[in-house]
Amino acid sequence: MSTTVANGAATRRQPTRKHWIYPHSRASNGTQNGPPTGDSSAAIAAAELSRSANLPLIVAELLVARGVRTMEDVDRFLHPQLDHLHDPYKMSGMRDAVPRVQQAIQNREPILIYGDYDVDGTTATVLLKTAIEMLGGEVRFHVPHRLKEGYGMRDEVLETAASEGVRLVISVDTGIRAFAAARAAKSLGLDLIVTDHHLPEIDPISGTNIPQAIAVLNPNQPDCAYPCKHLCGAGVAFKLAQALLEAHDAERARTKILPSFLKILAIATIADAVPLLDENRTFVALGLDGLRRPVNAGLRELMKAANLDPSQRKLTPVDIAFRIAPRINAAGRMDIASDVVELFTTRQPQRAQELAEKLERLNTDRREAEASILTQIEERLKEPAFQEARCIVMDGEGWHRGIIGILASRIVDQTGKPALVITHEEKPDSQKEEKPDSQKIVIPSEAEGPAFRDDQQEPRVPHFRAPVLGAKVREQDTNPAENNHTNKTAHGSGRSVPDFHLLNAIETCHDLFTRYGGHAHAVGFSLPSSAVPELRQRLETYARANLTEDQLGSPLTIHASLPLDRITPALFTWLRRMEPCGMGNEEPVFAAQNVRVASPPRFIKDKHVRLQLAQGPRAITFPAIGWHWAECIRSMNIEQDSILHLAYKLRENDHPEFGGLELEICDIEIAH
Repeated sequence: MSTTVANGAATRRQPTRKHWIYPHSRASNGTQNGPPTGDSSAAIAAAELSRSANLPLIVAELLVARGVRTMEDVDRFLHPQLDHLHDPYKMSGMRDAVPRVQQAIQNREPILIYGDYDVDGTTATVLLKTAIEMLGGEVRFHVPHRLKEGYGMRDEVLETAASEGVRLVISVDTGIRAFAAARAAKSLGLDLIVTDHHLPEIDPISGTNIPQAIAVLNPNQPDCAYPCKHLCGAGVAFKLAQALLEAHDAERARTKILPSFLKILAIATIADAVPLLDENRTFVALGLDGLRRPVNAGLRELMKAANLDPSQRKLTPVDIAFRIAPRINAAGRMDIASDVVELFTTRQPQRAQELAEKLERLNTDRREAEASILTQIEERLKEPAFQEARCIVMDGEGWHRGIIGILASRIVDQTGKPALVITHEEKPDSQKEEKPDSQKIVIPSEAEGPAFRDDQQEPRVPHFRAPVLGAKVREQDTNPAENNHTNKTAHGSGRSVPDFHLLNAIETCHDLFTRYGGHAHAVGFSLPSSAVPELRQRLETYARANLTEDQLGSPLTIHASLPLDRITPALFTWLRRMEPCGMGNEEPVFAAQNVRVASPPRFIKDKHVRLQLAQGPRAITFPAIGWHWAECIRSMNIEQDSILHLAYKLRENDHPEFGGLELEICDIEIAH
């Protein structure tokens, strides 16, 4: 709906076949991408909402699908305000956490904030560190190294903090499953406050599902009545900061400090792909508005590096997800994520510029490494073995571990099949003669695959969301038989399609791994390189038994049927009011049946295509743009007077000569 259509479309690959899905019991007819059939309670609720709120019916349908049912809901959805923030004390543990932090501030106790290396973890660290320091507290922080330390809290970091006089540790975007670390903290005399958003899990030792701590702040913990269950890690940290700041000076917090915090929080909320509904919608709507006037030196320099000028136009979630977030994530993927914390907390413009330029270089390195490996992968995907495979296991020597998750997502996009990408590395000398340790692995941000993925390609709806939510963790102490590859270890990351539970799949091969973990749509693991061929064979056997041909391919959610002759500028204005769009409030994809091609297709740079499309008795014609659709249009023999079924997004072209409403092609099928 935004006037901004990602220029990155030029780098997108050929569109793959899609299965059209009509949500909310509006199923397609048979195996064809036909229109929805039948009636439902949602349709009745939409009709009532349309009448009571004086909304176009299609807008009411979209709102009902997002849980908006009353006039009050409509007002909160369409007009987010700071007053819509929930009371932080509705979150379990807040009444214990706030006094302990206040005590540490008053007594000048050093506080350690233990963060994570992705956008969510680093910005959560920034928000809470800034709030505590504004109140006079002494704060230090630790952001783990992705490859050297991995996800989660480590005992040695806590031991160092205790030896340096720290008495209070606050985790952000981590800690809900840190049972061992919590016990270590207690033994060291450290008080621990956990702020996290991932689902709890039972500790096999204590039998409890939350770690021992002074307070645990997590809307997903048992018996927590907090209304918004889908906060990101930075969102939970923000609620603690909000409670602390409002306790000190409520008016100043509400009028000045919290609105400024929402700029950073909006970035985290979009990057972590949590649903943009309820409080998250308020965070993002107000935060994006605030980003028109960035004050933070690091934020200004980061926008400059990304070629974004908020004074020219309001930023969108697409801008954040594809131009800001990748640069932040590049620090953790390619180097050290603590640079992000320094970027957003330094008061020196020159230092901010240096750090932003460093992130730009790292992001360029990441993109080049990804492009180089992806070229290799695409060539190998043409091989018969991969063409015929039901589950793709792709391995290579020395591929950067920080990007293999992104590469797995690329393969899923291009093939519509579950994919694992594996990199082989030499074992450190200290490990060459040792049996692999029994280790736990939890899939953190490496298993991202968010609604807007960590790249700068054209945005597209993914197959899944892959946070740590509901992740299972397994321990392995099996040492598979080794052959002439004894000095190499394989590290892998996997992504899946909606109907294939990837963790269940790799659990059938549990004896091969030294460590593994994940959930339905994303996994991570390590194993001896010599075991990779057997892993490939076993997973293929499992996939053929549990994944049919009909379950392959890319799903495309159709949010509503909208014939072209019902499109008006007024409707487009209403749709714009539903922004910002993202996970849970996706930009609508519409379907139109039996659309006629009104003139010969016009090809652009031999890659893209422009069509003139007409439908209905009035035969109103709309221009349509298809990024990378040229080859498909030719292969489908689409020409003037062809009749199509069309899936599309509604756009506004602001070109001075041929501007106006236009369609962006999401998928096409020949009408039969």
